[in-house]
Amino acid sequence: MSPDRNGPASLGAARLGLGVLAFINLFNYLDRYIVPPLFESLKHSELHPSDAQLGYLMSGFVLVYTLTAPVFGFFGDRRKRPRLLALGVLVWSVATALGGFARSIGQLLAARATVGVGEAAYATIGPALLADYFPRARRGRAFAVFYAAVPVGAALGYVVGGLVDHHFGWRRAFFVAGIPGVLLALLALRLHDAPRGVHDGVASEPVPHESLDFWGRVVDIWDRLVAYLELFSNRPYRLTVLGYAGYTFALGGIAAWMPVFLERVRGLPGAAATVRFGAIVVATGLVGTFAGGWLGDRLLQRTREAYLWVSAVATLLAAPLILVALTVADPAVFWTAIVIAELLMFASTGPINSAIVNAVSPGMRAMAMAVSIFAIHILGDVPSPALVGWISDRHSLATAVLILPIAALIGGVVWAWGAWVGGARGSPQSLTRS
Repeated sequence: MSPDRNGPASLGAARLGLGVLAFINLFNYLDRYIVPPLFESLKHSELHPSDAQLGYLMSGFVLVYTLTAPVFGFFGDRRKRPRLLALGVLVWSVATALGGFARSIGQLLAARATVGVGEAAYATIGPALLADYFPRARRGRAFAVFYAAVPVGAALGYVVGGLVDHHFGWRRAFFVAGIPGVLLALLALRLHDAPRGVHDGVASEPVPHESLDFWGRVVDIWDRLVAYLELFSNRPYRLTVLGYAGYTFALGGIAAWMPVFLERVRGLPGAAATVRFGAIVVATGLVGTFAGGWLGDRLLQRTREAYLWVSAVATLLAAPLILVALTVADPAVFWTAIVIAELLMFASTGPINSAIVNAVSPGMRAMAMAVSIFAIHILGDVPSPALVGWISDRHSLATAVLILPIAALIGGVVWAWGAWVGGARGSPQSLTRS
């Protein structure tokens, strides 16, 4: 995608790379969210899962995704990134299609867990590669484009899953979502692997692990393990990730259960619930993500904590609106609240990921994304879908979802604290280790 595959990407190649990464990210989230609109059909299928087991389909996927992310973070800082991306895309797509052959809830859970392995490769390496396509001043907008694919892909997951399930059954929904993965993997192979840190004045490439002798490899692995631990001494990074965990708990629970909530609690027909919620996710996701990225870049000229402030304020405003949407039955109030809340939640997506990659040195970005993924999911959307399902089995879904606005409030408070402390005391922009 660039005349010099060993040098920095030209502006045209960078934009093309951004387009390819965003397009693949769209399918990443389509495959991830193909499951929630199938919950009711699965519940009444021959698999007969409980609400808790339905929640495990999302939590199990995220758990494996979380546990394998550090592995890909290690290799992402040391190997050719397009190859790893292509492998991840192929694995998650094949695993998605295999879900359509499941004959028990255990088999379906195994297939969804394998999807997590493939998506972990993409989520850790994709943002690190994107950061090397663009200079720091343009990253907020670039990440906004990349993460705009999240609401579009998630919404397509709801819509495709709901419509294919309605017309052809839940098994075919997995086939439709998974099959395009082979072509996407080929696209990933064609990406330009820009030198790490090329726009940060420290362009370098790691010594290939396979060229080291035995003790050299031992020292290399030990240095990387120490580097993981050093991330936790980076206060801006630590507070950013902790706030992200609360945000992810709320968003993961909403994403998993909102279509079912609309059907069971609000009384909408199944297909109508998934299509309407999908439309809201697309509209609010695109507007919110681009607005957040643009605002973060603009405010960066005034304060280096701009990305955290945008994320904090947006999430603090969203929390009470989520509560209104989940408790007020009046359709006009409910729909207005959920639209504004989703708009504000998505506004954080670009800025907060820009804050993460800017808080560490270029040689550690894939590792930083990996640790972030591990933390936000193990504390966030690993427990939230299953916990909502568990409470629903014992009380009701209307009661269970009330834990979600509390989590959003906690995330916003932590981000606001991180921005305040960073602005008042001065925070390091990156780790010194590269």
